[in-house]
Amino acid sequence: MTASPSVLITGASTGIGAAYAERFARRGHDLVLVARDVARMEALGARLRQETGVALDIIQADLTKADELATVETRLRDDARIGILVNNAGTAIGGSFVEQSTDDVARLVALNTTALLRLASAIAPRLAAAGEGAIVNIGSVVGLAPEFGMTVYGATKAFVLFLSQGLSLELGPRGVYVQAVLPATTRTEIWGHVGADVNTLSNVMEVGDLVDAALVGFDRREAVTIPPLPDAGQWDALQAARQAMLPNYRNEHPAERYRTVA
Repeated sequence: MTASPSVLITGASTGIGAAYAERFARRGHDLVLVARDVARMEALGARLRQETGVALDIIQADLTKADELATVETRLRDDARIGILVNNAGTAIGGSFVEQSTDDVARLVALNTTALLRLASAIAPRLAAAGEGAIVNIGSVVGLAPEFGMTVYGATKAFVLFLSQGLSLELGPRGVYVQAVLPATTRTEIWGHVGADVNTLSNVMEVGDLVDAALVGFDRREAVTIPPLPDAGQWDALQAARQAMLPNYRNEHPAERYRTVA
């Protein structure tokens, strides 16, 4: 792997993915952009080639389609130049759980979890064997907040966080850095997918600010980066409370509070 490995970015035609492409190009990394919208990726690619001189490939792929997802998986397995994966592709749908169609929620899960998992699985063995590289998974603060009323979307993002934390524990000792990035409300096109006008929302973070913050966390090798969270101690306290429960999961008998009175 080179000193500046290539970066494969999914959902790279717009929003967070496009911002990652620009930032990594300016750092001197060659790019592989993956998305459905070829015209947008070609426009972005032409500009980045001209402005930064990096090499750039484009893969048109709908990651909910098995054959197109497999094309990206193969590239990640076989191209030893790719040392960083940014798993950014994702979507959301509007409405409550009882209003959402089963097919719609299944497609949401396929993109937000299955595709992300398969791409991580495709690259991780090669990175672990090389003893270097990085996997960046874009989650969401919604994955920590069932109260936000985005049940299935939040569940997929909870999966992304857990997977990232587990992979960090497994792959970190083998030299592979895994980062979960948890944005809050960010100015991307995802809001149109849920029927919301982002311009009517409050406290909206700009995409460039989000990605710049995420890259500060990346450079610090944070396992979990939450750009909107002012007090890192709150996350540390949540982790400490969770870890304090771990020894109690090993009890042979039910807790006293669950035992029936004879």
